[in-house]
This record gives sequence, structure tokens and C-alpha cells, in this order.
Amino acid sequence: MKLPSSFRVLVRWLKRQLPATLFARSLLIIVLPVALMQIAVTYVFFDAHWQTVTARLSEGLAGDIAWAVESYKEDPTPEAFAKLSERAEESMSLSVALQPGRKLPERRRDPPVLLEAFFAPIDRSLDRALSERIDAPFWFDTTRYPAYVDIRVGVQGGVMRILAPRERAFATQGHIFVLWMTVATVLLTAIAILFIRNQVRAIERLASAAEAFGRGADVAAFKPHGAREVRAAATAFLDMRARIQRHIEQRTALLASVSHDLRTPLTRLKLALALAEPTKRTAEMKRDLSEMEHMVDEYLAFARGEGGEATEPAPLRPLIEAVSEGARRMGAQVKIDVDPGLIATARPNALKRALANLVMNAAAHGEHVEVAARRGAQGLEITVDDDGPGIPAEQHEEAFKAFVRLDESRNQNIKGVGLGLAIARDVARGHGGDVTLDRSPLGGLRALVRLPG
Repeated sequence: MKLPSSFRVLVRWLKRQLPATLFARSLLIIVLPVALMQIAVTYVFFDAHWQTVTARLSEGLAGDIAWAVESYKEDPTPEAFAKLSERAEESMSLSVALQPGRKLPERRRDPPVLLEAFFAPIDRSLDRALSERIDAPFWFDTTRYPAYVDIRVGVQGGVMRILAPRERAFATQGHIFVLWMTVATVLLTAIAILFIRNQVRAIERLASAAEAFGRGADVAAFKPHGAREVRAAATAFLDMRARIQRHIEQRTALLASVSHDLRTPLTRLKLALALAEPTKRTAEMKRDLSEMEHMVDEYLAFARGEGGEATEPAPLRPLIEAVSEGARRMGAQVKIDVDPGLIATARPNALKRALANLVMNAAAHGEHVEVAARRGAQGLEITVDDDGPGIPAEQHEEAFKAFVRLDESRNQNIKGVGLGLAIARDVARGHGGDVTLDRSPLGGLRALVRLPG
């Protein structure tokens, strides 16, 4: 059955209003039913029990007042009224006084605004009970005195005034029930918050450990905590982390062996060419050998990824100045705009290699290079701009693929193997950031490095 569009809109609106965090949602699941239950119980108690008891008390009080009025009408002498007043005081806890020549007040004093909703049911109940039991005109006030109800009845020659204890007119212990219910609710809610906070903290620790591992940081003290499902997820994460680290160690050991095996014959070839008679052919062989050595270094650096380096705070300006020297030696004019106090929490050698690839790439394809860094709302941002030919926007993502050379858009240097941008992005993502390309204000290419923190 297809739901009406208005209902679907309401459901989507409710989903947007729900809290986003697990702690807030869990708290809502606990607190909302309890709050609704307490409201329902309170309503039932006051609507049924409390009002019923108040009505019965009002009827009893109205009966006693009717007795006092009828007794006075039967014998209005001062001696009889004195006995009536004494009996009412002893047996009914009523203070009865006769006010000769007085008249009933014209209107009842309005209760305070905050108490109006509370006293309205009481006034209605007492008014109904007095109307049923007393034929004479009457007036009463339930708010003038904290412990008494002021009731006045018109009699022959004046007004009979009765002060009745408040507990005789309505149930005064209702607030005790509400107080205990509120205290119990607050106490149980606090306990629920502590338990929920403890369970959510285990998930937060797991998320922090996964995020730190994604940035290349090691969280040695992390242990599974919380409910069985959370501990199972944490154990699966630890197993996954161990497998990934084992794979990286095996790959690094393999690449170290490959590096050793390749460098040995390359060294012998370089020695043989150095001892050979200089000719045009030997010069070409030396160039090929140098290019091969550079390619091997690039392949190994890309696969190794500087994975074993620890994360630490590193001043950013000296690091950028160091990588810019190589670009200046290539003949490029490099401008640096970096705050001397800017600190990057990263693996210094890996970050230096990534920035060196970007800066040297910009120097190889442009004459002017600008490097700037600032701390923005989303973390640390480093931009490398050049005035070279640039890369078309539709090929920006293609440029990050390993071994891809965009010869049609940028004149690659002879030694390039298409790994510079790939290494830079790999390092940035290893820190929890990324590298993106855009059009540079200088007319060439802009490489934007974003790092968290």
C-alpha cells in the first residue's frame, strides 16, 4: 500500500529532527517512553484518584458547614452559637465565627497565574459540593491562607465565617506522589545515561582507533570493550589491522630484497661503463642506466609508502623551504607563503616526499611556482601553483593513477614514470587527508593538499 505524500513528508521531517549521535538516540529511546509513561500515570492519578478524593472531601466539608448553618438557623441565640462553635472546633476542626452586619464579598480573589490551573479543579469541586448542600448564598477562597480555606455563608443578620483546614477540602498529599515519581524518574534516567555513555564510549574508542590506523598512527593500548557485539567488532578490527600490518611488512621485506638484487647488477653495469672507453654508445647506455636506476627508486618508494615512520608535530615552513630548493636549482622561481609557526602533525619524511613530488612537478612544467599553507575550518591546507600548461579538468583524476603520463597536456621530463601525483595522494590519504587538482590562479595547475588537524 502506497503511503500518502503528506505522511511521507512528515516522516522525512521527523527523521531530520532526530539526533544524529548514537548516544543521543539511545538516550531518546530510554527517556521518551519513560516520560510518556510518567505523563500518562500523572494524568490518570490526578484525573481519577486525586479529583475523586478531593470531591469526597469537599462533600464532607460541605455537609459539616450545612449542619452548622442549619443549627444556627434553628437557634440563633448567642449561647447556642457558642456551643455550636465549640462543638465544630472540637469535633470537626472548624473555626466558626459570626460577623453581624457584614455582607458576602462580591467576587472571589483570583489565584496567582502559576497556581490557577492547580486550584481550578479544587474550586469547582468545592463550589459544586456547597451548592448541593447549602441553600443560602455563600462565598469561599482557597488561596488566601496557606493552611486554611475561607468559607462564608450569608445568614440572618450577617455572615457566618468558617475557616476549615486545607486537608479537609482536598487531598494535600498529591504533590508528595509527584515528587517521589519525579525523583525516581531523574534517578533512573541518570543511571540509564551512565550505562548508555559506557556503551557508546566503547564504540567511540573503536572509531578513534580505526581512524588513527587509517592515518597511519598506531594505537597499541586499544582493547575491546563494551557489549558483546561491540567487542566482536573491535576484535575483527584488531584482526584486520594485524593482517594489514603483516601484509605491509611482507611487502616491505620483499621490496628490500628486490632492491638489493637489482642494485647489485646495476652497480656492476655502472662500473663496467665507467671503465669502458667513452663513446657515443656508452654515453647513451649511461643515460639508460641512470633512468633505470631512477625508475627502480620510484617504484620502490611508491610501494613502500613510508609506512614505518611515526607521526609527530613538524614545523611546516622549514620543510617546504627544503623541498623548494630543488625546484630553484631546476631554474624555477619559487614563492613561499607559509606562517613560520604553522605546525603539521604528520610523518615528516613522507610529507616531505609528497610535497617534493608536487613542487618538483610544478617546477618541471612551469617557470613560476607558489607554495602556500594555512589552517582552515577543515584542517591544514597546502597549495602548490604553477604557470605551466595545466591539465584538463576531465583528466584530473586520471593523473593520480599510477604510471599514467599525460603527455598531451603536460610535457613530462625524461625520467618521469607517472608516480609523482600517485605518491603524493597516497601519502596524504595515509594521513587522513587527500590531494585534489584545480585550475591555478597563475594559469597552470593547482595541487591542493588537505590534512586533518
